[in-house]
Amino acid sequence: MSAGALLAAAACLLPMAAVLLAAVTGSLETLSHLADTVLWRYTWTTAVLVVLVALFTAVIGTGTAWLVTMTRFPGVRVFEIALALPFAFPAYVMAYAYTDFLDHPGAVQTTLRSVFGWGPRDYWFPEVRSVEGAAIMLTLVLYPYVYLLARAAFLRESATANLAARTMGRGAWGAFWHVSLPMARPAIAGGVLLAVMETIADFGTVSYFGIQTFATGIYSSWFSLADRGAAAQLALCLLVFALFLAILERMQRGAARNHHAGKRFELMPPHILTGWGRIGAWAACGLPVLFGFVLPLVLLFEMGLRSEQDLFSQRYLGFIQNSVILAGTAAVVTVTAAALIAFNTRLHPVRLSFMAGHISRIGYAVPGGVIAVGLLVPFAFLDNSIDARMREWFGISTGLIFTGTITVLVMAYMVRFMAAALNTVEAGLGTVNPNTDAVARTLGRSPLRMVWSVHMPILRPSVFTALLIVFVDVMKELPATLIMRPFNFDTLAVQAHRLASDERLTGAAVPSLVIVAAGLLPVILVCRSIARQKRHRQPS
Repeated sequence: MSAGALLAAAACLLPMAAVLLAAVTGSLETLSHLADTVLWRYTWTTAVLVVLVALFTAVIGTGTAWLVTMTRFPGVRVFEIALALPFAFPAYVMAYAYTDFLDHPGAVQTTLRSVFGWGPRDYWFPEVRSVEGAAIMLTLVLYPYVYLLARAAFLRESATANLAARTMGRGAWGAFWHVSLPMARPAIAGGVLLAVMETIADFGTVSYFGIQTFATGIYSSWFSLADRGAAAQLALCLLVFALFLAILERMQRGAARNHHAGKRFELMPPHILTGWGRIGAWAACGLPVLFGFVLPLVLLFEMGLRSEQDLFSQRYLGFIQNSVILAGTAAVVTVTAAALIAFNTRLHPVRLSFMAGHISRIGYAVPGGVIAVGLLVPFAFLDNSIDARMREWFGISTGLIFTGTITVLVMAYMVRFMAAALNTVEAGLGTVNPNTDAVARTLGRSPLRMVWSVHMPILRPSVFTALLIVFVDVMKELPATLIMRPFNFDTLAVQAHRLASDERLTGAAVPSLVIVAAGLLPVILVCRSIARQKRHRQPS
């Protein structure tokens, strides 16, 4: 078990080490050219996206979380779940839907021209394919990070401190600003940092909008310029920033543990909203749901009906089969590796085991394109070395054994989504009392038999949740799949990206709808988990 855990951790570390080595040993010629032309644009655009998404997600996520947790108004129970539903949308799918709706030939501008008799140059309309438009698309699908974490933090807050502030003359707004918000700040910051990491990793939205960021620069250097060294050097820049954000997120998570309600826990009495307060709450909670889930879902359905694409054709069934094979295989491999790491840490709580767990989590902060570059470089070198030796010794060519195969692609998925699986498995393992292990050992159970007969039955719900989360994440993943997929092996995400790149947005709606439908499953699981937490807080 220890050997398997260390091997999984080494696999997660390999792409980062390969990116560093390839960046250091690669030629600086292409990078110098990029520095003279587009590198500053990559940096500026990525920074603007990060700032805008961080600001918007913090405001929307925190505000809606406080409203559904601390106040009561008609429909609040529906909004508790509905506000998390945009999480099911990949940002690039949201971009396809709104581009078809808001672009020059779309329904909005066509209606305006028809109603007011305007010509193409008689009016101004915001450009959806812009940095600001990309920030809005990313915000609509990423604010649930902040919403879910902030809501969980507000549910853990005791009314004691809030009521003390009210008795000292603070109003409801003052108590929120000076008491509730500071207590929930670590959770909010953690959600914002997760949203920011997803922003820098995004490829589908920015590439479709024609926005130049580090993510698109890596792809262009690899394919358009055919310079792996430059791609690795750009990937290294993005990797450093991503790891910096990961360290901040871990620090915020650690800080969140310091905010306890104390020995006396009292539920916060909800504030009943009336009049304009009720209308404002409806608007604040309803608009993110409307624009982040309801409207894009309706648009995708309408686009799908116009597309004349047959979801049950042999071609689309092939896309679905490829997606399910990749997602299912990656889910099993990733959760198995996560279980090995989690059990090894439990059974052997030494420094090496904890280090393996920390290393395995690095991948969640690393964009898929960086992981793809980091795996293709060493495996391409290995393939070329094997081919050269076989030519020299036996006069035959082995070609590419690993590169461009499902095996390496699944490995990339494992590195990317190991943290999600590991956190879920460890959360379930944390509910098993350590005394249970001692009792099982005294009854003669070996460590492996104890894990299989004692731990696994208890962990079955957590393992199932981890499998489902990784399965859906792989279904949505785009940049690593685009770079590493085998020849003529396309998935639903790749098909949607290809059709959208060809401006066939109505056709892209069909595979996008299947991806969204799959993405709803983990969202529902998370909402049910928070609902159970809320019920446990109710007084008996």
